[in-house]
Amino acid sequence: MNKSSLKVVAIGGGTGLSTMLRGIKKHTSDVTAIVTVSDNGGGSGILREEMNMVPPGDIRNCLVALANTEPIMKELLQYRFKDGTLKGQNFGNLFLAALADLSGNFEKAVQVTSKVLAITGKVLPVTLENVQLYATFENGDCVEGETQIVEYSKAHHKMITDIRLEPKNPQPAEEVIEAIEEAEILLLGPGSLYTSIVPNLLIEEVANAIRNSKARKIYIANMMSQPGETTGFTVEDHVEELEKFIGKGTINTVIVNNENIPEEYLKKYIEDGAHMLHFDAEHPIWQAKKRIEAPLVRINHEKQYIRHNQDKLAEYIFNDV
Repeated sequence: MNKSSLKVVAIGGGTGLSTMLRGIKKHTSDVTAIVTVSDNGGGSGILREEMNMVPPGDIRNCLVALANTEPIMKELLQYRFKDGTLKGQNFGNLFLAALADLSGNFEKAVQVTSKVLAITGKVLPVTLENVQLYATFENGDCVEGETQIVEYSKAHHKMITDIRLEPKNPQPAEEVIEAIEEAEILLLGPGSLYTSIVPNLLIEEVANAIRNSKARKIYIANMMSQPGETTGFTVEDHVEELEKFIGKGTINTVIVNNENIPEEYLKKYIEDGAHMLHFDAEHPIWQAKKRIEAPLVRINHEKQYIRHNQDKLAEYIFNDV
């Protein structure tokens, strides 16, 4: 098998997806990122509201992750203004917004940017509709907006009992379903369960395509929980929750981190209300799924945050095929 030509589709959002793509593109040139568009915070949220467009932030990060151009171009697309009326706004987001306005189509804006950055593969928004994420919590409160859901979870430490998109069941963007149907490896995660991965699965056609895909379906488990959102969750809880949307038994393989995190870095996360995700090797879920345990920790010492080691993760993904 020529692994360098394997068709890989990665579904998610946030920093987890873009981090993983940097490793994936070293193994195959046929990679498609399908990205959630429910973000309503920061500069993306402002552009979304004022220009009635798909939030560009996660898509921009994936484009930069797959870029094969001069470093200055990557830096430019990630540049954030520090002063004036544009303070906090990202140049790459503005670039995508301008291209979308010029072409009248956000998909074309992404395609043009892909050419400018000479990216490996494709980046596709999961839908072009103006969707909003809603969550109902165990106390009955309903919260609108991805950012607000995260903030409410952290502040109140209540569990999510229902998650949905409005308008319900939007249409997938062009090429999304075709990419899933043609995939040989289909990746879910890493990323926030309810705000990065699940929003993609709330689109019925996407969930059905994943369920019916003949691809090897791999879930990359997070290393840490999200405060409030997945407090107390295990790796098995994450898998079972995902399969509520795509069908029990759909996921073939789960990659979990088995490397210890230094106490000084773990402490920061614990103080924020997070905990390490653990798994139970005796859980019945592993009778039907392959579990790959791997040392995957990468620490940014300057900013003191924990990420997956993109190169090690990619190796374990391709070794599973």
